[in-house]
Amino acid sequence: MSENPLDEELRSQVHRAQPELLMPQAVLSRTAEDLAAKYTGVFSPQTVERYVFESYTALRRTARVHTHLTTLAGRFAADRLTALAQSRGAAPKDVPEVLFVCVHNAGRSQMAAALLDHHAQGRVHVRSAGSAPIHAINPTVAEAMTELGLDLGAEYPKPLTDDVVAAADVVVSMGCGDACAVYPGKRYLDWALDDPEGQPLEAVRVIRDDLDTRVRQLLRELTTVPA
Repeated sequence: MSENPLDEELRSQVHRAQPELLMPQAVLSRTAEDLAAKYTGVFSPQTVERYVFESYTALRRTARVHTHLTTLAGRFAADRLTALAQSRGAAPKDVPEVLFVCVHNAGRSQMAAALLDHHAQGRVHVRSAGSAPIHAINPTVAEAMTELGLDLGAEYPKPLTDDVVAAADVVVSMGCGDACAVYPGKRYLDWALDDPEGQPLEAVRVIRDDLDTRVRQLLRELTTVPA
């Protein structure tokens, strides 16, 4: 493996952390080794390691609780590496890829992703991201989704990265302006919906149901076989 790639910002943050969190490098390095084995012949160990540490740094910028941050960084890096491999043609894309983007990745994009994933049942692969992600999913949003039997407990806000945009076939933005990189050959949609931030449950339900209608229509468009 290459020399530890922790940048100065991460080093500074780590040394300001609690004693039990002072040394995430070992965990992240093991994660990088495991992912490098998975991507043998696709990415170099150095590339995988860089993605893991960069993902940790990106998530730590907004995290308030760091207990599971190394685990989330591993998940985030794995998804980004998969997206990168797909965009380069090094990994198969068996179904359409849809990326939902909002500002905080704590409300609209998370609801849309969960709804489409639920309705698609494997016929579409879904990702979500935020142009300025915050530390946690909006609890009112999580409650509204629980009413439909959809649990957002394992989800977390993620920053928007070029690799997931490059891998997407459809990019749906919701209130994030021009944050997405534009790649040729992709379908870009802009859905105008209210932001659930600070809204009561009743208002969030309305946004949720609007999204449900929209994602069902999108799913029909993506999965209907032309006559």
